[in-house]
Amino acid sequence: MRATGATAACGGALLAAALLLTGCQGPGASRAASEKPVRTVGPVGTGGVFLGADACASRGRARVTEVPCGSERAAARVVARHTGRVGEGPACPARTDFVLHISQARPATDEDGDGAVPRGYACMRNLEPPHPGDPGGGGGPRTVAGDCVYGSGRGEVRETACDGSGRRRPEYRVAAVVRTRAACAPGTDLYVAVGGARPVGCAVRLP
Repeated sequence: MRATGATAACGGALLAAALLLTGCQGPGASRAASEKPVRTVGPVGTGGVFLGADACASRGRARVTEVPCGSERAAARVVARHTGRVGEGPACPARTDFVLHISQARPATDEDGDGAVPRGYACMRNLEPPHPGDPGGGGGPRTVAGDCVYGSGRGEVRETACDGSGRRRPEYRVAAVVRTRAACAPGTDLYVAVGGARPVGCAVRLP
């Protein structure tokens, strides 16, 4: 996530930090977005579509599997499921806590009987707190109004929890996400590139 200063004091210099739309966080995790590992899951499912909308997934470091939502192993629910690569398809909903990347595979059974589970991604939300995708939560694949960021170098910013519970102290809060810089309120200290239909985050410096 790229950022530029909004005042003469910033001199237009780029601040540091990157929130990757492809970033993800394992079920139940509460780490900052800057520490998100990418998960790749195999073709083991219980429904007609592997990790389809409203399906639930277990928690795991090396492998994540689909499980009944009433199972004690269930850790997160699919809020949206898309085919293809992240960045090439629709963005995940704002309430997404993390993204699971689904690798292409050819199991014995699959959703349409052709012997293949296509590459895709599932937008996930933890069944229980914490919810890093919520405003100010310090994570999630999207930057939304209410999130906090800190400069990480090379003209980028990274998200961190607004309550200070992350490894880095928050320096700016995204007050609004708008279509153009001109739509930001007076007093905006930093413009953050967040992508999507409203690609500009209007951030203010925290005391």
